[in-house]
Amino acid sequence: MKVKDFMIHDVITVRKDDSIKHLLNTLVKYKIGGVPVVDLDGKLVGMISDGDVLRSIKPKDTVVYDFYNLMTYTLEKGKLENILANLKDEPLFKLAKKQGLITVKENDEIETVLNLLAKHHFKKIPVINNEHKVVGVISRGDVIRTIQKNILQSL
Repeated sequence: MKVKDFMIHDVITVRKDDSIKHLLNTLVKYKIGGVPVVDLDGKLVGMISDGDVLRSIKPKDTVVYDFYNLMTYTLEKGKLENILANLKDEPLFKLAKKQGLITVKENDEIETVLNLLAKHHFKKIPVINNEHKVVGVISRGDVIRTIQKNILQSL
């Protein structure tokens, strides 16, 4: 089975010069945890996730185990508003993963995606064309649904 058969075609992206506030609004609006970062031509230049944002607002002197732990700490200390006020207008690209991006192409096989998701512990992988433009995205959930629907049903 090919990537093009189960990828999400209507990809939500952000531009590298968008603000962190814009990123957070996008993640909340579309109920997603991460997005490809593109330039003005739609070419992939990075990936950014809710985890990248959480790590940027995490207090430097504490261990954060989960989002609840972070919110409890910052609310108790009264720091969250100050941290977010200073961060919200910053360009999101400073938090994005820019190096070592892992991508797939539309004609790659599902096994390729499975291997990449498992090896790198990614939640999403962008699908690019030959011009390096984002044409889709694949999440762990997309792969699981495809396996259940198209492979397990036939066994």
